[in-house]
Amino acid sequence: MTVRVHFWSYFQDIAGAAAVELEVPEGARVSDVLELAWARWPGLGTMRGSTLVAVDVDYAEPGRLLAPGEEVSLFPPVQGG
Repeated sequence: MTVRVHFWSYFQDIAGAAAVELEVPEGARVSDVLELAWARWPGLGTMRGSTLVAVDVDYAEPGRLLAPGEEVSLFPPVQGG
């Protein structure tokens, strides 16, 4: 099945795109998308412990099941001053 992955802030620079479509198996979870993203863009993996994830408009845990056509957003850690 296909899911669309959106990259926010400087994650776009690391991925070289604002969004991509990834093929994942039926029954895939958010964690499967994260593993694919970290393998394809190792720079994202350096922030694996602090990456925020949303599916469509809700924050999501790694174990959440995905449905075809859903959108996964990856957000870098927030910094402020």
